Amino acid sequence: QVQLVESGGGLVQAGGSLKLSCVASRRTFSTYALGWFRQAPGKERESVAAITWDSGTTYYQTSVAGRFTISRDKAKDTVYLQMDSLKPEDTAIYTCAAKAVPGQYKYWGQGTQVTVSS
Repeated sequence: QVQLVESGGGLVQAGGSLKLSCVASRRTFSTYALGWFRQAPGKERESVAAITWDSGTTYYQTSVAGRFTISRDKAKDTVYLQMDSLKPEDTAIYTCAAKAVPGQYKYWGQGTQVTVSS
């Protein structure tokens, strides 16, 4: 079982930055990938970014590439999402998730609200 707890959401003006954190309860993630998803009101949940725990290989959705950076700190069992140059369309609930590779995302956090004002 893996528990994920996000933090770092909030209200920011367009062009600003926020850094989300996701702390995991599991200490062995060598074959896992962790990802950030978001869901805006009235829209489906979408993948934002992901990182493989062992190698640190990253993936970004096209709309956030170059603005968002995903990283992990193995010593702290934590995944981060640094979000820069935020836009109003980035407003959503951001959720952290984990999965064994290969496989589907199985473990999900509760989410944290990010609101970008224009």
